Amino acid sequence: MPPRPDGLYGVSKAAVEALGRLYADKFGVSVVCLRIGSFENAPTERRHLATWLSPRDCLGFVRAALTAPGIRFTAGYAVSANTRRFWDIEAGAALGYAPVDDAEVFASGLPPEGDSAESGLQGGAYASAEHTLPHV
Repeated sequence: MPPRPDGLYGVSKAAVEALGRLYADKFGVSVVCLRIGSFENAPTERRHLATWLSPRDCLGFVRAALTAPGIRFTAGYAVSANTRRFWDIEAGAALGYAPVDDAEVFASGLPPEGDSAESGLQGGAYASAEHTLPHV
């Protein structure tokens, strides 16, 4: 699928992935782009129940990215084994990445549904039109 960023941050990530692809194709450099979710010690908002990346799982993904043999270019979501995860982690699995942590263990301590971060966008409130317009 072609990239579909939902905010300016996503646009910058898509541009850097394209640059990585250029270097892989043109110069033979091995490139692994990590699409890092919400990297926190523990989830702090309900959106993190889907997007959380624990420190332990981050280390596992980085280790897999650095040691996987024969990679020319790949981009993959670095996210923990969250029950509510909506990102496909197949690219990470192909590198040997196997997440173990699940944000669900923190669910009862998070703010209730409907908090300000619940926007339906991958980038949460940061991807809303109201957040983007002042920056364009």
